[in-house]
Amino acid sequence: MRQHAQRQHAAASRNAARRTTYLQIGVPAAVLGALTGPLAVAPAVADTPVAPVERSQTLGRVVPLQTAPASYVVQPGDTVASIAGRFGLRTVDVLTWNGLGWRSVIYPGQTLALSGAAAPTAAPVSTPAPVAAASHVVVAGDTVFGIAQRYGLTVDAVLAANGLTRASVIYPGQSIALSGAPAPVAAAAPVTVPAPAPAPAPTATGAPVHTVVTGDTLFGIAQKYGTSTAALLTLNGLAAGAIIYPGQSIAVAAAPAPAAAAPAAAPAQSFAALDAEQAGNAALIIGVGRQLGVSDQAIAIALATAMVESSMRNLAWGDRDSLGLFQQRPSTGWGLPEQILDADRSTRVFFGGAADPNGQTTRGLLDIPGWESMRFTDAAQAVQISAYPEKYGLWETQAYQWLSTYG
Repeated sequence: MRQHAQRQHAAASRNAARRTTYLQIGVPAAVLGALTGPLAVAPAVADTPVAPVERSQTLGRVVPLQTAPASYVVQPGDTVASIAGRFGLRTVDVLTWNGLGWRSVIYPGQTLALSGAAAPTAAPVSTPAPVAAASHVVVAGDTVFGIAQRYGLTVDAVLAANGLTRASVIYPGQSIALSGAPAPVAAAAPVTVPAPAPAPAPTATGAPVHTVVTGDTLFGIAQKYGTSTAALLTLNGLAAGAIIYPGQSIAVAAAPAPAAAAPAAAPAQSFAALDAEQAGNAALIIGVGRQLGVSDQAIAIALATAMVESSMRNLAWGDRDSLGLFQQRPSTGWGLPEQILDADRSTRVFFGGAADPNGQTTRGLLDIPGWESMRFTDAAQAVQISAYPEKYGLWETQAYQWLSTYG
């Protein structure tokens, strides 16, 4: 018994020493029981709180946002709208950064810039410093934006040098001029100096014409025949964004006239009397503009835009999935079909600004920096990004008259 009592006393002394040691090294007294008792096995994996995932609403679907890289390579099934939504960007900004329009086609392998800064090229071919070259031959995946960045130019400079607009489509094999000088023909192995172009064959009306071949541009044709791109557009009744194709006949000079032709007049303004449905929609647009406190200039631009896009009617159909007064598209983020067909809401989305029902998803007139100082037709085009930007200006005079009549 005495030996047993001595062993218990020795064990108690050792435990007391352990407690003192644990307290000295900072172990909380509350856990001493666990330390001096049997050791419990800790779970192999502890529950780790998961950081919340930022989400974005896109056409009624909740999708996780990803951080936008400087550029993105298009995958099968991608659209500009889906790419913009994936990275929390506005579709219209992605279009603008890449020199595209709402009707432009993208394809797998194409590289899109996802910011206003220069995007890195998909595969470095050589040092991306500006190159003193007169022309560039388009290859698959090229965009006007990417070509401009590669040669240290601006998009506007490349467009102007080639007689193109932001809605124009470029294609593999096309020669793009990189300066105001005519673009040389792309060299192929053995180079043969072409003979001077024969005089163009006259048409039945006596006007000389040029037959388009692969690689031709309006700019190059104009340089070949000593004329201007604007003159070719006028002679052939083409819009600024028109696409030419091999085999097409392009008049390169006016037919001989017995008397000097009068200079071409500016396009005449368009006028129309509105029926009851159209007048009701005009009054609605004016009323929404008054509620928002926008200027008469903004309301007139909205009226002209609605006349060009839908003939001032709330259409349940249009080009591809375009709908409503302003032919806005669900697939590019302008809202659900039923929202776009709500004429009041679609008008507010066109005006944009702080009261835009779409928030930052789309860009309305009030979101365009300096829109008040733009040409009437350019301000409307900045919102719509149409293939026919000059049409809006044809209704400027009439739009102000409607504002006076129905406002």
